[in-house]
Amino acid sequence: MLRIPLSRWRRAARALLALLLGWVALRQVAAPLTGNGLEAATIPQAPPRLRIRTLVIVAAALLLPAGLGAGAWLARAQQEREAVAKALTGGDPARAPALLLRYGCGGCHTIPGVPGADGRVAGPLSGMRERVYIGGVTRNTPGNLIGWIVDPRAFSPRTAMPATGISEAEARDVAAYLYAN
Repeated sequence: MLRIPLSRWRRAARALLALLLGWVALRQVAAPLTGNGLEAATIPQAPPRLRIRTLVIVAAALLLPAGLGAGAWLARAQQEREAVAKALTGGDPARAPALLLRYGCGGCHTIPGVPGADGRVAGPLSGMRERVYIGGVTRNTPGNLIGWIVDPRAFSPRTAMPATGISEAEARDVAAYLYAN
């Protein structure tokens, strides 16, 4: 189970407070106080641009630390996914984008994080970590994924995926990348 530190909860609460304050301020800008026995002329109000500018500055001051915290949390989560992928496959996900380009994987597959890998012939390779099957024929395990990348016809003789000539070591890197992203 993922545990979120108390400081993250505080940042989230600060962000919600900023949103609430922004909503209240916008309501006041959009509908000045009238109808409560006071005339609008007797209520001193700043010009609408000044109120909106002030609102934006306050919201930014409150939301910026929350955003920075979320970015750090996302970066740490990505590092954890990469560490798990390395442990599962014995590969290095950092080497995979170049391999995916060299072997032409993006011609058939859409692959997140690989420039130009926007093929529509075969299924996208995002979310491989959560999938139950590989190629619709074999269980999704690190060994099966590496074997599928090296020789897909060993698992399914009628598959449209060709044997690309990728080595097992390179397939480990690709599998690590797919599990990490």
